[in-house]
Amino acid sequence: MDSPSAASTPPAALRLGRREFGPDETVVMAIVNRTPDSFFDQGAYLDDAAAMRAVDDAVGQGAAIVDVGGVKAGPGEHVDEEQEIARTAAFVAAVRHRHPGLVISVDTWRASVGRAVCQAGADLLNDAWQGHDPGLAVVAAEFGAGLVCSHAGGLPPRTDPHRAAYDDVVADVVRTVTGLAERALALGVRRDGLLVDAAHDFGKNTYHSLEVTRRLDELVATGWPVLVAVSNKKFLGEVLDADKDNRLEATLATTALCAWHGGRVFRAHQVAATRRVLHTVAAIRGTRPPAVSRRALA
Repeated sequence: MDSPSAASTPPAALRLGRREFGPDETVVMAIVNRTPDSFFDQGAYLDDAAAMRAVDDAVGQGAAIVDVGGVKAGPGEHVDEEQEIARTAAFVAAVRHRHPGLVISVDTWRASVGRAVCQAGADLLNDAWQGHDPGLAVVAAEFGAGLVCSHAGGLPPRTDPHRAAYDDVVADVVRTVTGLAERALALGVRRDGLLVDAAHDFGKNTYHSLEVTRRLDELVATGWPVLVAVSNKKFLGEVLDADKDNRLEATLATTALCAWHGGRVFRAHQVAATRRVLHTVAAIRGTRPPAVSRRALA
């Protein structure tokens, strides 16, 4: 494996909620989906108590960020704004009370939902749908919240790609997400609260997602902190012809590669395993010491 490419723009600072993350620090963002039809957990966290246990477990396993979702990403039963708010806002307030220092993210594309969850204490709005609602960035600016700028190939929310085609998918990703980040900055979103996400699978076939992965350093080179969201995704299922319950090895291998290329925040279902992979990559890169060092020293 080649050494990490030198970024053409120095890594940006990242400040979310009460936390500041250094340019060499990799961070786990735990996934807690409050939907009955989530592709991975199949509604396990729709119940408030179960969802809070999941947050507690994630924090105990080393997650610095928890990403709360109220709508399944893919096609499915319609969820209106009021229902999405009901699934997320009160829960965000409860998590904020229980874990004052935790960074709380909410996965939404809707400005109305963004406003409700920011009022409840959310620190980050994770927009996986390429600025579909341009008002979401306005809300982030108003509340001083962070914002994730993602690439979805121009598709509307909850749409699966069909015959997706790009002259150069990585160039399209870089152009799109940097444009969204600059727009958000112009609207008043804090520079140190902005992240970009290539959004594997969104608006992409498996070959596109693999291309984005192997060339992630080109997105890192923009200087914007990069969110990596590959956990158990469909493109990894196609790599191995594996169902959702048998994609862990592929997820961790992809996580390691993206960390080596300079990814900063890693959205994950399996927090402990992801954290251990990130610590190992950091030790190899020399940005984090081993937990202990005894061999051949005495």
